[in-house]
Amino acid sequence: MRGAWARRGGPSLPNRPPRDASGYKIVLVVRGELRLTEGKVAVQVAHAAVMLFQEAQRRHRDELDAWLAQGQKKIAVVAPTLDELDRLAREARARGIPTVLVEDAGLTEVPPGTKTVLGLGPARGGELDAITGALPLL
Repeated sequence: MRGAWARRGGPSLPNRPPRDASGYKIVLVVRGELRLTEGKVAVQVAHAAVMLFQEAQRRHRDELDAWLAQGQKKIAVVAPTLDELDRLAREARARGIPTVLVEDAGLTEVPPGTKTVLGLGPARGGELDAITGALPLL
């Protein structure tokens, strides 16, 4: 995704905002090697956000309430490969962080079952930064 965005005139490595390690957020990790269109990325990220919300309502109510009270902070980053996306998911699960993985229906740009976005959280910023902090912003 970074390459597609850069081709349209955006910076290749945007500046990262200051981190708030104590506040709650979610991180949406887009699989960069797919080079999805911007519209497709928007929809896949939206799927991940909704899935995280539903998961948090069922199993992580305290984290969800804190995230909602603090303004629903969301960060979108890019993982370069499927292997990296899977590694991040394993690490987050091992740390007890709520994790969802969007698999596309295959009706438009990618084959059915293609993993497109990893959603993490809501969780404390420091916990998520330890896993995704080195990834470039979308």
